Amino acid sequence: MKNLVSTFFLVVLLISCEKKQIEFSTLSIKLTDNPGPYDSVLVDIIGVEIHTDVNGWQSLPTQIGVYDLLLLQNDVDTILVTPQQIPAGKISQLRLILGRYNRVVVGGISYPLVLSSQDESGLKLNIHRTLMANTPYILLMDFDATESVHITGNDQYKLKPVVRAEFQ
Repeated sequence: MKNLVSTFFLVVLLISCEKKQIEFSTLSIKLTDNPGPYDSVLVDIIGVEIHTDVNGWQSLPTQIGVYDLLLLQNDVDTILVTPQQIPAGKISQLRLILGRYNRVVVGGISYPLVLSSQDESGLKLNIHRTLMANTPYILLMDFDATESVHITGNDQYKLKPVVRAEFQ
């Protein structure tokens, strides 16, 4: 009888200690732009991170590089993050991390685009979306070059990114 009771408690213990199985969704991220009055707007993208309720902040493998936003118009986009398995559940934010090689070309002359100190740590976008298990998602980031580039009184160009994100 003691063996039967011991076996029963062992089975109950094993069942209660069983870990919850994490289910996954697939997420890819694309970049596009609206037209602007510049020859080029070059944005240096060095990383993309998302915040999930399961893992907190996690870096996604990003196609890093300097992208000319003005080449990404009229339904043209580029893939920043190829399809990645991430835990199903809520994602609250996305962080777009920009490097230091941001430039604007006006009248054939290239000018550096200075980031504000808050944007140097990454541009945060509120997403607030629940991703269902076994479902593919595409997040399109529309980087508005016209709204993002500002000229100061001393002819310095500043980059204050205006980015809209929507699921396709």
